[in-house]
Amino acid sequence: MENRYKKQQLFRPIGARGQTSIAGSTVAIIGCGALGSAAADLLARAGVGTLLIIDRDYVEMSNLHRQSLYTEKDACDMIPKVVAAKKRLAEVNSDVKVEVWMDHADAALIEKLAATSDILVDGTDNFETRLAINDASLKYGIPWVYAACIGGSSVIMPFVPDDGACFRCLLPVLPSSGETCDTVGVIAPAVQIAASYQCAEVMKWLTGNRDALRKELLRIDAWMNEQNQFGLRKMKRPDCPSCGKERTYPSLNQSQETKAAVLCGRDTIQLTPAAGRQLTLDDGERIAQQLDLTRKRTPYFLQMMYEDSRIVLFANGRLFFHDMQDVNKAMKLYNQLFS
Repeated sequence: MENRYKKQQLFRPIGARGQTSIAGSTVAIIGCGALGSAAADLLARAGVGTLLIIDRDYVEMSNLHRQSLYTEKDACDMIPKVVAAKKRLAEVNSDVKVEVWMDHADAALIEKLAATSDILVDGTDNFETRLAINDASLKYGIPWVYAACIGGSSVIMPFVPDDGACFRCLLPVLPSSGETCDTVGVIAPAVQIAASYQCAEVMKWLTGNRDALRKELLRIDAWMNEQNQFGLRKMKRPDCPSCGKERTYPSLNQSQETKAAVLCGRDTIQLTPAAGRQLTLDDGERIAQQLDLTRKRTPYFLQMMYEDSRIVLFANGRLFFHDMQDVNKAMKLYNQLFS
């Protein structure tokens, strides 16, 4: 059988030895939306031995212009992204082991993946989760590759533990325009550029080409034909609670109360019940029957319509409140229906 990686191995920095290292590696991808799905596809094709993928969401039509693993059928059937991704990646490269979690990427889950991975890939859309990735990276001594895209621009930077500033060190100076994909949109080329640079950094690390790792934050605007690099090494803070002298890894310390968050670009509130609160699909079905609510149940979730709200209850107890940006309203509905 012809070696599927022949052209990749001809690239001298990789070679046969590097390909063996790639095949023996484990990469965790946190989020499998635009960036995560593109990265998963590239890394599966590169022959990464094991991919660990987390995502909390299901496929919708509005995803398809930029999320390359998914199809119209996935969207029509509201298939969870990790389920659709695993099926597609098996068709791309059956030698790659793919393990998935349909869940919110909280600190405990990120830690679990960091403990068994060689490197972490950022496919998220918010600073809170990235700070947890950053802290897990430092605690377990493995790198992570940050990326973000909005409009026509992409930003990429690998963070290697104890090699310069960490992500938390940079928060006071990272650009924050207040723009999101929901307000200014995003184009697929910006996603593919960011994911391609991310995966190049991953492959450098896995093959031992660590001197080639990017040392500066890269910003590319494919639409405006602009490219900038920013040095970050001098921004390391000795008092940083993540990478400084006295480390507490604050984003890995979880509170136990019910949590609510606005999902980027979705007009959706995610609510995660407090620890110890068990809410099942059967609970939701019973409530929907009692209130005579229009509903749809799949193996993964229960969707119900309540007044002017579309509510999705996942099998692990998480909820989405669609067409909503008011956290207080979501909490009120949750208490009305499920408390």
